[in-house]
Amino acid sequence: MGKSREPLISLFLYHAFKWSVVSPMLHTYLSGQIYGAENVPKTGPLVVVSNHGSNFDPPIVSSCVRRPVAYMAKEELFKIPILKQAITLYGAYPVSRGSFDRTAIRAALKCLDEGWAVGVFLQGTRTPDGRITDPKRGAALIAAKAKAPLLPVCLWGTQAIEEKGVVIPRPVPVTVRIGKLIDFPSSTDKEELAAVTQQCAAAINALHDLGR
Repeated sequence: MGKSREPLISLFLYHAFKWSVVSPMLHTYLSGQIYGAENVPKTGPLVVVSNHGSNFDPPIVSSCVRRPVAYMAKEELFKIPILKQAITLYGAYPVSRGSFDRTAIRAALKCLDEGWAVGVFLQGTRTPDGRITDPKRGAALIAAKAKAPLLPVCLWGTQAIEEKGVVIPRPVPVTVRIGKLIDFPSSTDKEELAAVTQQCAAAINALHDLGR
């Protein structure tokens, strides 16, 4: 791939926003605990796959892996004040609900070529209990095309942050567990993509079973 590190301006904005907003909120307001940060490669292309419980997940994951993560974020998130600025600083780009088209894949590959980590919610949408039951192959496809390893990340408790009709996030305990790297598929064969996808889902669900 191309560059080995994110653009300097991205790193600057990432660290500024992380230490002024995201990290204090995660560690203080949400009593955040992080395990497995040593599993994250500091440079090079990387596909971060995780479960999905709340709209605050992208900046939380990016903060915990200690490098900017460009997320495929649903268009609706770019209409939420503060969150819009946060995910934009972290390199997010909008994707239509329910779609994982060629444009989105090209955008992800471009980010990886520039040295970013790219984040993909494995199920593509939020789940009520934090577990993954229907993983999608998009992350494995991107990893195969970019020859980038996959990093499983489990978010425990974030599904309780948001309450319908309430703007202020709830101060619930959150735990983030980062698993071991998973090799990228050696081809874009559907069966191999499906096998690696299931491996990622199993790793995330196993981390989720560890609880708080």
